[in-house]
This record gives sequence, C-alpha cells and structure tokens, in this order.
Amino acid sequence: MNFDFSDDQKLLKEQVAKFLADKCPLKVVRRVLDGNEAFAGEVWKGLVELGVPGIAIPEEYGGLGMTPLELCVVAEEIGRAAAPVPFDTSVVLATEALKLAGSEAQKKKWLPLLASGEAIGTLATAEGPQTPRPSNVRTMFGGGRLNGKKVPVADGAAATFAVVLAKNSLVLVDLNQKGVAKKDVETIDPTRKHCELTFTDANAELLGAEGEGWRLLERLYDAAAVYFAFAQVGGAEAAMYMARDYALQRHAFGRAIGSYQAIKHKLADCYVKLELARSNAYYGAMMLTEGGADLPLAAAAARIAATEAYDFASKENIQTHGGIGFTWEADTQFHLRRARVLALSIGGPMAWKDKLVTRLEQKNVTA
Repeated sequence: MNFDFSDDQKLLKEQVAKFLADKCPLKVVRRVLDGNEAFAGEVWKGLVELGVPGIAIPEEYGGLGMTPLELCVVAEEIGRAAAPVPFDTSVVLATEALKLAGSEAQKKKWLPLLASGEAIGTLATAEGPQTPRPSNVRTMFGGGRLNGKKVPVADGAAATFAVVLAKNSLVLVDLNQKGVAKKDVETIDPTRKHCELTFTDANAELLGAEGEGWRLLERLYDAAAVYFAFAQVGGAEAAMYMARDYALQRHAFGRAIGSYQAIKHKLADCYVKLELARSNAYYGAMMLTEGGADLPLAAAAARIAATEAYDFASKENIQTHGGIGFTWEADTQFHLRRARVLALSIGGPMAWKDKLVTRLEQKNVTA
C-alpha cells in the first residue's frame, strides 16, 4: 500500500508552495489582519490563475477534474502560509456541497463560476455560539423563501452565494439580493473575515432533497475534515519550524536557547503530534479518494489529531518565543488565530471526539 503522493502531485505542491512563499509572506497576512480587506486579493487571484479553485471540479463544469489528493496537497500549503484567502469556504465547503447535493442546473450555474474564481461560496450553519442541532436551528425555508439569521459566517461579506442550513434542509441562496443583509462580526482571526447574514424572504432553492440537510451536512463535514486536516498539518509544521528557527538564533546565558532541554522537549512534542496528525490525514485522504467505507472513521481521526497538533504547535511556538511571542508585533499570533478558527469551523474538538466514539461503536457492532 503506497501512502506517498505521485510525482505530479508533489510538483503541484511545490508550485503552490513557491507561489505562496513569493506572494503571501507573513507581511501580507499582517496587512489583512490590520486592515479592512475581506481577503488578500492578489494572492487569491494568483491561486485562481494556478487553477486551485477548480482542482477538484469535474472538467465538464470548467474544472481540472483532479482527485481529492491534489486538493489535499494544496490545502497543506495554504495552511502552512496561513494564507488569508477563502480556500476553506469556497474551494472546500461550497464546492463540495454542490458536488455532493447540487442539481444538474445548480452545478452548471455555479461550479464553472467557482472554478474560474468569478464566484466565491460559503457555508452558513451556525446561529450563535452554540453548536447547530435540529433543536436550535431556527432559520426556515418554504415556498422558495428563506428567513433567519446565521452568525458567524466565514467570508460571508465577500461571498457570492451561500449554502445555508435551514431547519432540516440545505438551501442555496444568492447573496446579491435585497433579501440578504450583511454585518461584519469580530472573531479571534481577523485574517479570516466573518459576518452575520440575515435573510428576509430571500429567494433560495433546495440543495438536495427536502429534509436531508443533516445527513448531507454530515457527509460534507467528513470530506471537509480531511482537507482541513491537511491545512492544519501545514500550519502546525510552519509553527514548529518558526519555533525551531527562533530557538536556534536566540541566545541566553551564552548559548542558543534551542540547546536547553526544556526547549528541545517542546519541539519534540510538536513533532510527535505533527507526525501522528499527518499519518491520520494521509489515511483520510486515501479513504476520501477511493470512497472507502472507513471514511467516517478516518475523517474523525484526522480531524481530532490535526486539530490537536495545530493547537499545540501554535501555543508552543509562542511559548518558545518568550515574552515577545505574546506581543502584537510578533508573527506567532497568526498560526494561533488560524488554529482556533479552523478548530471550530466544522464543529469543535469535543463534537468530533463524540463522533469518533460513536462510529467506532457502530463499526464494532456491525463487525
């Protein structure tokens, strides 16, 4: 069994990594953090020119028709750069939702626009700090009209359309209409802008069958968990190397702080968690690509391991930098902010641990 990527996939990874190193250094991330831009426009434009939004979109809809593996290697580089672009929302969540449940007409309308970068999509499920459940989702859809409120919605202000969870169904709504109001909201990561979307008799249409929203969302989240795991692995590795580089050049008491056992242990622990997350992400990618029966288990394991690895590495990076690591001027904050946002974007760590336990129990029962 080969868990490695092909030469073509490695070349794609290298091309995206080189582009991001040139066009998305940390000063660009800081510019978006400190400013009012929805995202780094020039970086997104470059990724569009590289064909990134269309990687996993079938050729018949204007995409490149590649496999999930190609999107996984790109996700890792996006995460490594902490790139302030709508990759997770538009390229992963919105695109995968359309591929999973969209009608032929919906696919023909939106997938070519997503592939070309002319449209940006997003997913709107939450209605506040609580985890969305059938009992607390109040957004309603009926007669082609959508009413309710979603907050926070990543890239909602910049998005062209949204896939919205309305009670028990998923609906697709064009955000450029009078029935949609947008309001910016603050989150822990200003490089990934969020907003509040209010729908008042907004025109919308079902995505998939009526009443199938939660089942479709579960399948969408399993696929997204694998892609997000690669982004988290990339971010965790970047945070670990940032800590290592600082430990090698920062001296205290006449020697590099990296020579002290306490710092070595921090970096070693980061590496162990990173490699565990990477192995789980690789297995998840294989299940996703092959449509394997173990995808639900693999996705949950990848999600949990990658979330823990990124959170740990981003915190240890700050600790390794000492007092300067806690200041606004330090670049260490970028990965901590991104780690926290990604950890909550498709359900928090406890929700995924519950999923893993439940799925393991189900597998044991049927075995």
